[in-house]
Amino acid sequence: MEKLTIDAKLENLTSVTEFVIDALESRDCPMKVTMQMELVIEELFVNVASYAYKDSVGTVTVCRSFDDEPRAINLIFIDSGTPYNPLEHKDPDTSLGAEERQIGGLGIFLVKKNVDEIFYRREEEKNILTVKKFF
Repeated sequence: MEKLTIDAKLENLTSVTEFVIDALESRDCPMKVTMQMELVIEELFVNVASYAYKDSVGTVTVCRSFDDEPRAINLIFIDSGTPYNPLEHKDPDTSLGAEERQIGGLGIFLVKKNVDEIFYRREEEKNILTVKKFF
């Protein structure tokens, strides 16, 4: 498993995206999956950078690994910010128009729709969110 630990700042999104996408491309990952993972990375990293540490700057560790049979990418996002399980929140009602929906919740909904597995746990004062995508 390879790891990238970086300040949870919005300007570091590109570094996190490249860390994952370059590895996917080197494994001949289909473009559709690559695009789905770009969305997942953006939503998860931006949430940590925007909300996990309130007014301070903390770090986020992104771990990546690959399975061969079946082919899959595993990503783990780890932060020491405020305890937060995004999977506890109800999915937004997407049948409503944008102006009728409550604000928030759409990002994690999109993440769940674009990965095959997603898990959260809180361990040793850390938020640990794991996603898996088959390709």
